[in-house]
Amino acid sequence: MPEITAQMVKKLRDRTDAGMMDCKNALIESGGDMEQAVEHLRKTGIMKAAKKASRSATEGRAVVCVQHPVAVMVEVLCETDFAARNEKFQEYGRNVANRILNEYQGDQDLTEVIGENEKENLGEMVAQIGENMQVRRAVRWETSGRFAHYLHMGGKIGVLAELEGDASDELANDICMHIAAFSPRYVSPDDIDQETIERERSIAAAQVEGKPPEIMEKIIDGKIHKWYSEVCLSHQPWLRDDKSSLAKIAPNVTVKRFARWQVGEEL
Repeated sequence: MPEITAQMVKKLRDRTDAGMMDCKNALIESGGDMEQAVEHLRKTGIMKAAKKASRSATEGRAVVCVQHPVAVMVEVLCETDFAARNEKFQEYGRNVANRILNEYQGDQDLTEVIGENEKENLGEMVAQIGENMQVRRAVRWETSGRFAHYLHMGGKIGVLAELEGDASDELANDICMHIAAFSPRYVSPDDIDQETIERERSIAAAQVEGKPPEIMEKIIDGKIHKWYSEVCLSHQPWLRDDKSSLAKIAPNVTVKRFARWQVGEEL
């Protein structure tokens, strides 16, 4: 078999848009024959997947899989909502979530790892679905408490939350629905870094410049508390009663963390 040179790999890559390793492997499989290597990439679906990889994929679904004490949430993207409603596409999302649940360990963000490890499976799916696809985000969480989750519009918005305390199933579901609806940035003011708070205070101060110092400070404090009610889950007007808040209706329940993903959103 002739030596597989870098120039040969580059030439095949330029013809097919396939990855460097895929091109090298195809040339090895074909004994260095360029036409057979192209055919190999076509047969395996790699060439078709590579051609589609540059196309925009902003539709898809979030998938959640919970098996206490582990929970997984993944976001799988495609090009059209029509493909996102395809049973094969949805089954693939469930399979990815189950693989993460059972084949990975620890509490971690697996976004970078899973994108690489699912490359071959994605190639096969692209060949079947006929659209560009990607696993955009993936997390695997572990807890000593409990998980709650909610999928809105069949998974166009996915919420995963870790809770501690005496939360009923109804309350746990409402918390996730609230997160989906109101998109908080933080759990509580305690989770906001000081730099962000100081930046908000400086903005508030600029808005009331010229007031007496003692009045300015009270106005700034009021603006910051109002801001907390906009960005903090614990302080937002509650889903079921906008005159109350989660901190008031469930003081013994702690939301340790949450993730709210809207499919295709800018990161």
